[in-house]
Amino acid sequence: MGDRTVTTLEGLEAAVPPPVAEETGRGLLRRLRTPRRPRLWFEILLIAVSYWTYSLIRNAVPEQRAEALRNADWLWNLEHHLGIAVEQTVNHAVNSVTWLIVGMNYYYATLHFIVTLGVLVWLYRSHPGRYAATRLVLFATTGVALIGYYLYPLAPPRLMTDGGFIDTVMIHDTWGSMASGDLKNMSNQYAAMPSMHIGWSVWSGLTIFALARLPWARVLGLLYPAATLVVIVATANHFWLDAVGGLACLAFGYTLARLWYGALPHTLPRRVPHPRTHPHPTTASRGRAGGLAPAAAGVGEQRLVPDGNRPTEDAHPPARPRLTRRP
Repeated sequence: MGDRTVTTLEGLEAAVPPPVAEETGRGLLRRLRTPRRPRLWFEILLIAVSYWTYSLIRNAVPEQRAEALRNADWLWNLEHHLGIAVEQTVNHAVNSVTWLIVGMNYYYATLHFIVTLGVLVWLYRSHPGRYAATRLVLFATTGVALIGYYLYPLAPPRLMTDGGFIDTVMIHDTWGSMASGDLKNMSNQYAAMPSMHIGWSVWSGLTIFALARLPWARVLGLLYPAATLVVIVATANHFWLDAVGGLACLAFGYTLARLWYGALPHTLPRRVPHPRTHPHPTTASRGRAGGLAPAAAGVGEQRLVPDGNRPTEDAHPPARPRLTRRP
């Protein structure tokens, strides 16, 4: 009466679990490519170290003055050939309005830091699910720009010997450029291609336009990179084509994020669950991951039959006890 029957299911070969190492590798890659909630301390440390590294590498590029000036002359002649060489006209026209050019000098020196960090903070607080992908775009854009600084040294228009441009920071004695005045020794003066003022401003503008809910905020998102383009030209810090280089770097950043996350940053979920709220894997999922799952894995399932329900020796079911009423 104490015996138990054992039922073995068919399909043992079809239910053989995949190698654990292969599934572990895929699981790790899947976790890395899945948006997760950012950690404040890690993001602050990452941004600080990344910007320090960016500044160190950018300024470590040798200042090849002769080659940078030759490249500037070639680029200026190319713009004349294309009919877009209007930087000198814009530079002289804006310089005639003192309050305007002084404001642009300070705009050039400070706003690209303030706005970029502000957008990162906004993403962290309001769009944590899209933060990592959007941050990847920014970091990839900046990283590939470092290659451009090394391979193509370029003097800004204000440093050309016979370009006729005005260095508006020097003329108006304003702190408007890390490569002018007393600050020129702190930055590589011949790293004008590509323009990260454009790369960062377009990144900020597109992010605001794609994710902001208020119409006026979305309009400001589009106006910000347009104003930045006018500023970098009016202050003679960049050519038009430097801006094109910045856009090319930004396109690389978006392409990399699209390939890594499988979607553009603004299309990802706005919020992601906290890691502690994730449910434990089910028995079936453990079976797919290489563990044993009853009925799903199909490996030697044991079905226990209670003694009271087993058939008798003459193959008849056991008699069930009758319920009797107490008098």
